Amino acid sequence: MGRILLRAGLILLILVLALGGVVAYGIDRFHQPGPLREPVRLLIPKGEGMAAVTRRLEAAGVLGNGFLFRLGVRLSGEDRALRAGEYAFPAFVSPHGVMDTLVRGEAVLRRLTVAEGLTTAAVLALIREAEGLEGAITASPPEGTLLPETYAYVWGETRDSMIARMQRAMAETLASSWAARAEGLPLDSAQEALILASIVERETALPEERPRIAAVFLNRLKRGMRLQSDPTVVYALSKEGRLDRPLTQADLETDDPYNTYRVRGFPPGPIANPGRAAIEAVMRPLETDELYFVADGSGGHVFARTLKEHRKNVRRWKRLQK
Repeated sequence: MGRILLRAGLILLILVLALGGVVAYGIDRFHQPGPLREPVRLLIPKGEGMAAVTRRLEAAGVLGNGFLFRLGVRLSGEDRALRAGEYAFPAFVSPHGVMDTLVRGEAVLRRLTVAEGLTTAAVLALIREAEGLEGAITASPPEGTLLPETYAYVWGETRDSMIARMQRAMAETLASSWAARAEGLPLDSAQEALILASIVERETALPEERPRIAAVFLNRLKRGMRLQSDPTVVYALSKEGRLDRPLTQADLETDDPYNTYRVRGFPPGPIANPGRAAIEAVMRPLETDELYFVADGSGGHVFARTLKEHRKNVRRWKRLQK
């Protein structure tokens, strides 16, 4: 009887030691570098179970032993914590590293850059084409309500969500700039400031000119003069904000509420989506008494205080065009 118990005890000890060795080996393998030789991006779709996720990781070369990965994840208690998304896995990432990435949800951050001065139609086209954004755009936001900047997003964010973020950013930027505006501006509301900022944005591509151009328009408003902005005429003719030809005298006489050669004050709304700098230029313009400007032929503008001086600059510009 004693020999039997001794033998059974030895067998049990051997089994325990063997099992312990297997467990130790498995734990070691779970933390050892994997087979992936180069970094890779991989999309884990929503709704995939552990088995499907493991097969996807194996097929991409991220894992060498799917069984070991599933076992390690289950023993870690994380089998229900893996998150869908787009992930970047470094070379030789361990199975534990893979699990940790999926549990933390450390998804790849994509970026969508919206340039200053685009119309809403152009911004929506970028959003529709952005890889990784999902869903249809259910409503077109008003012109001028999307703040141009670079937005980070993860695969699976909806297009409507991206638009909502852009609208919030514009609303917050406009509100804070309006609250800190200079005194004495001929503006009755933040909306008027936004309209003028969109015109300033479309008038110049030079950041240093924005406060000066804003000042010219504000000076004209103070004197009851029409804004007479060419970009508003372009918008009147093509709400996309583009025209594949120069403006003509007939264009300047177009009967349209956006044509600031015809209407006094502001057009009905913005003609584009202005950036922070253009908004700030309107809220805190340069101190000057200039009332006119015309292109200088090199991407900038020549400014004038009097109509006589302005006409001289216009004649010079016309000579440059010949």
